[in-house]
Amino acid sequence: MTLTRPADEVARLGDEIYERDIRAQVEAEHHGEIVAIDVESGCWGLGKTATEARAQLDRQRAGVTDVWGVRIGHRALHHFGGRPIWSAR
Repeated sequence: MTLTRPADEVARLGDEIYERDIRAQVEAEHHGEIVAIDVESGCWGLGKTATEARAQLDRQRAGVTDVWGVRIGHRALHHFGGRPIWSAR
């Protein structure tokens, strides 16, 4: 699937929507789960994995192309290596 917007714009819009509309609804009970956000409509799906979150979003709104993923309670969706990127060496 190809983005219709530049990736940095999808990221900015996704973060804005998450902070404004979604965070307060999910943070307390869904820590560590994934939110997939359609940056065009603001619709979103929730799941234990990115695949589950995207599937839930697709059930609400088929054909979405510009999707931003957020791991609830974390700065990033994924990290590389054996420890988070912010840990000290």
